[in-house]
Amino acid sequence: MAEQFQTVDPIITADALSSKRRLRDLPWWLFALFLIAIYVFFAISANEDYNAAFVFIKTGLIITIKTTLISYSIAIIFGLLAGLGRISKNVVINNIARLYVELIRGIPILVLIFFIALVGVPVLVNWLNDFGFWLSDNGVGFFGKLFTAVTNQDISMITRAIIALAVTYGAYLAEIFRAGIQSIVKGQMEAARSLGMSYGQSMRYVILPQAIRNVLPALGNDFVAMVKDSSLVSVLAVRDITQVARLYAGSTFRFREAYIVLAVMYLTMTVMLSLLVQLLERRLKTHE
Repeated sequence: MAEQFQTVDPIITADALSSKRRLRDLPWWLFALFLIAIYVFFAISANEDYNAAFVFIKTGLIITIKTTLISYSIAIIFGLLAGLGRISKNVVINNIARLYVELIRGIPILVLIFFIALVGVPVLVNWLNDFGFWLSDNGVGFFGKLFTAVTNQDISMITRAIIALAVTYGAYLAEIFRAGIQSIVKGQMEAARSLGMSYGQSMRYVILPQAIRNVLPALGNDFVAMVKDSSLVSVLAVRDITQVARLYAGSTFRFREAYIVLAVMYLTMTVMLSLLVQLLERRLKTHE
């Protein structure tokens, strides 16, 4: 009996494998999140209870965005200074930066928020008052009056929350900046110094631009994390969306509607920001 052989078209096989890969690589998780968001937004538009919860809770959105943006901007400054301190050859500066990083990273964020807002800020106000009295005693009355006029009641809870988040995240960003700076080969610094640049100029014009470019995705991920952790400032009665949702749920007893809307609002913000970070990573890889 003659054997019959079935030939396989390699082009068809390659197309089939390519289709399977495309199906496998599709972001199914994103589709699932998109469907959840669509369902909740439909419920908000069609259901009076969900709509009332959304209208009430969204009033805290500006506070959430404001707290996150200001805190993160200050945290970047703290993190950059501490990161530079972590790689400094000066023993005092290096140990102060290391103490700051290890101290902050070793305490839960919620505890730090309570401590900085309710203990640290009042102590800082007392130091400012003492400094003002010292200036007044030494003939600098104008500035002395400015510092002595500051009272604990003048520092609002949202300002304390911003300070607490900035100090806390500054320690985490310090390690990111340290790793980014150390990822630059030593030859870059040596080349800059050989051109006559000082250490500060070499850092500013050669090392830091490359290091910051390398750590941009990590900085973006930490910003997404801060958006979520900003909900912790609600323990200070700051009227962000978490605190407003708690107030709504406590006054109406509609816990399901309040916390579903709150969760989807956070989910929408963090997913959009995460996608932007992924886009940034792809653009950096393409550029490389």
